[in-house]
Amino acid sequence: MTVARAPRGALALLASTQLLLILDTAIVNVALPSIGQDLGSGSAGLSWVANAYLITFGGLLLLGGRVADLFGHRRIFLGGLGLLAAASALGALAPNARALVAARAVQGIGAALAAAAAFALLLVLFPEGPGRHRALGAFAAMGGLGGVLGTVLGGVLTDVLGWRSTFWLNVVAAVVLLLLGPVRLKGTAHSPTGRGFDLAGALTATGGLGLIAYALVGGAENGRLSAATLGTAGAGLALLAVFAVVENRTAVPLVPPAVFARPSLRLANALSGLAQMTLFPMFFLVSLYLQSVLGYEPLGGGLGLLPLSLVVVAVAPQTGRLILRIGLTRTMTLGFVLLCAGTLWLALALTADGTFFSTVLAPSLLLGAALPLVMVTTNVAATAEVAPEETGLASGLVNTSQQFGSVLGLAILVAVAAARTESATVAARTTGFRAALLLGATFAAIAALLSVRLRLPAPATAPPRQDRAGDPAASQTRGE
Repeated sequence: MTVARAPRGALALLASTQLLLILDTAIVNVALPSIGQDLGSGSAGLSWVANAYLITFGGLLLLGGRVADLFGHRRIFLGGLGLLAAASALGALAPNARALVAARAVQGIGAALAAAAAFALLLVLFPEGPGRHRALGAFAAMGGLGGVLGTVLGGVLTDVLGWRSTFWLNVVAAVVLLLLGPVRLKGTAHSPTGRGFDLAGALTATGGLGLIAYALVGGAENGRLSAATLGTAGAGLALLAVFAVVENRTAVPLVPPAVFARPSLRLANALSGLAQMTLFPMFFLVSLYLQSVLGYEPLGGGLGLLPLSLVVVAVAPQTGRLILRIGLTRTMTLGFVLLCAGTLWLALALTADGTFFSTVLAPSLLLGAALPLVMVTTNVAATAEVAPEETGLASGLVNTSQQFGSVLGLAILVAVAAARTESATVAARTTGFRAALLLGATFAAIAALLSVRLRLPAPATAPPRQDRAGDPAASQTRGE
C-alpha cells in the first residue's frame, strides 16, 4: 500500500486499539474497590478480576500472533475486538464476582487476539525503515497515554456513574473500532498460508505460558515459594519444554526453530522483557507511593503520572529521527541509560515527608523520555528480520516478552517492597518502595550493558530486476 492517507488512517485505528487495551487494564484496576463493595467480594476475589485478564492475555499472545498469520491479520484483529466488546458487556452486566472473573478471562482472550494482530498489521503496513519507526512511536505514545487516561477515567466514571460504566466504555470504544476496521484496513487482507495448524504446539505453548502467568500473578495470594506456586510454575516450564520438543519434530511448527536461531531476535525480545520489568512496576509503585505515603486520592495518584505521559507523547514521534541520526543500537542504549538513571533518581528521591514536586516530578520526566526510546528500539530490533508470513509470529513473541516482563517485574519488585516493609508506617513503606525501585534500576542497567551487543544483519543488496520490457528502473518505481 503506497498511498500515504490509507496507512495514516490505519495507524490511527491500530494505535487507538493499543490505547484501548492499556486503558482497559488501568481503568478496571481503579474500579476494583467499588466492585468489591457492590458484589460483596473480598480481596482474594477482587485480585482475580485483574488476574484472570492477565493470565489469558499473557498466555494467548503467542498463539494469537501465529493464528493471525495463518488465518488473516485483519480477520483475527476484528474478531478479537468483537470478543473484547462482548466480554466487556458481560462484565458490565455481571451479577456476581464469579461471572465478572469469567468475563475478564474472555476479555483477555479478545485482547490477546486484537493486540497480536494489530501489531502484525502495523508491520505489514509499514516496512522496515523510518515509516515503521514513526508508527512504533505512535504505539509507544498511546501506551503511555492509556495508563494515565485509564486511571483518570476510572476514578471519574466510578465516582459519577458507578463501576459498571467502566466496562460500558470498553464496549463503546471497541464497537467504534470494530466499525472503522473494515474501512481503515481495506486492502490489508492477505491470503492464509494454508500450511496447516500445529495443534500440539498450540496446546503446549498456551498451557505453559498460561500456567507460568498463573503462578506469577497468583503468587502474592498463595505465597511466592508455596507448593502451589512452585508446582504451577514447574508444570508451566515442563509444558514449554514439551513445546520445544514438538516444534523440532513437527512438519508445520507453531514457532519454527529457525526463528529462535536469530541472535538479534533473541536479544531484542530479552531486552523488551527487561524494559517492562522496570517500567511496569514503576508505574504501580509510584501511584502507590503517592497514595499510601503522600496521602493522595486514587485520582490524584493517577494524575501524578500525567507529566510523565505528556513527555512520552512528545518524545515518541521523534524517536525515529534519533534512530536515523545516531543509529538503532546507540538510541536503544541511550534509552536504557536514561531508564536506569531515572529509576535510580526516583528511588533516592523518595522520602516519607516529601511532596510530589520534590520527589516524583523531575525523575518522572526523565523516565518519560526513556520509555519511548526503549520501547520503539526494542520493537524495531525484534521485528527487523521478519518475513511477511512471520509478522503475526513476531508480534506474538515481542508482545509475550513485554507482557511476561511486566508480570514478572511486578511480582519481584512488589515482593521486595513488601519484604523491606517491617511495619505499616509511612517511613517503612518508603523504604520498601526505594528498595524495589533500586532493583528496577538494576534491571535497566543490565539491559543497557546487553544492548551494546545488539547487531542487526545488514540488508541484502540484490541486483535490480528487469521487468518484461527489460527496464530495471521500472521495477524500482513500483516500490519493489
